[in-house]
Amino acid sequence: TNKGHEMEPVRVGVIGCGVIGTSHMRAANESPDLELVAAADLIDGNREKAEAQFSPKRMYTDGADLIADDEVELVVLAFPTAYRGKVGLEVLAAGKHLLTEKPVAMNAGEVQALIDAKGDLQAACCSSRYRFTKGAEVATDFIASGALGEIRTVRHRNLSSAGKAPDSPRPEWRLKKQLNGGGYLVNWGCYDLDYLLGITGWSLKPETVFAQTWTVPGPYASHVAEGSDAETHYTAMIRCEGGTILSIERSEYTAAEGDQAWGIIGSDGSLRLAMTASKPGRIVYAKADEQDGTSAETLWEENEEGSIHAGPLTDLAAAVRSGGSPKTPLENALIVQKITDAVYESAATGEAVSIR
Repeated sequence: TNKGHEMEPVRVGVIGCGVIGTSHMRAANESPDLELVAAADLIDGNREKAEAQFSPKRMYTDGADLIADDEVELVVLAFPTAYRGKVGLEVLAAGKHLLTEKPVAMNAGEVQALIDAKGDLQAACCSSRYRFTKGAEVATDFIASGALGEIRTVRHRNLSSAGKAPDSPRPEWRLKKQLNGGGYLVNWGCYDLDYLLGITGWSLKPETVFAQTWTVPGPYASHVAEGSDAETHYTAMIRCEGGTILSIERSEYTAAEGDQAWGIIGSDGSLRLAMTASKPGRIVYAKADEQDGTSAETLWEENEEGSIHAGPLTDLAAAVRSGGSPKTPLENALIVQKITDAVYESAATGEAVSIR
């Protein structure tokens, strides 16, 4: 063990050395609880960069060789969604703990297969990222206290305006269903859902989803990769057990001014907040009083420093060593994926979809 440090570092291998894999390798090198044993990438340039920047003990071209490396205890999957379900099963079959990038998989069936295969191993998803902020912690504790009473609505709306036409090619995978499992909903919606379901303690049990999706608006078609068939705008109403409504809307390349609103409304009070650490981060609590009506106060406000990117990996490593639960184990990622699948189904059929 490290001198003066109680936990033996968890030995990590990262498959995929692109942008997001880079943040995992950095996290592994910066944390005394982690050791970067190996990294793998099919692309020569990515391997060379990873080696120069992070000096993992061993570099592999093929992820299968990294999975077979006896020294690796925990494998991070940081490559396109389409291939993660299959490789995730290989990681678990090799007896290694699993951290998968978000979205967790192409569909709920793939997530269930991973859950069925994991036995006593730890497995988690990076959709938890935004719950490693101080604001999320404050909101989670406050909601858990019961101060809001019975939760009625949990909601967010994020509309992002289209900017100027890009001068560099857009990433191919971002809005292609066969590579990514979907579009903006899987790219960002998994964060939104994880955040809202997480700060309410995973107490919401989704039952019915009614939703609509839209692809890139005509004027902005040149802003995305050619052949993009996935959505850039979606909205959904999710009715949960007991009548709580979870309401989400997000869009990019929008013919609208940027706009966002996050909130939780209960019978006895409400919170206004934001998932991404705005500057300053702020949570406003509005409270019901029989005599004085509703009054609002700032519950918490501060400038959040630091990166959220290390959170999922250091959190899973702690769970591996202590036997606790990571912030978003696969069982919770499955709830996010079931909602996602139902949004797509409802949008395609025009009908409300039941979640079982």
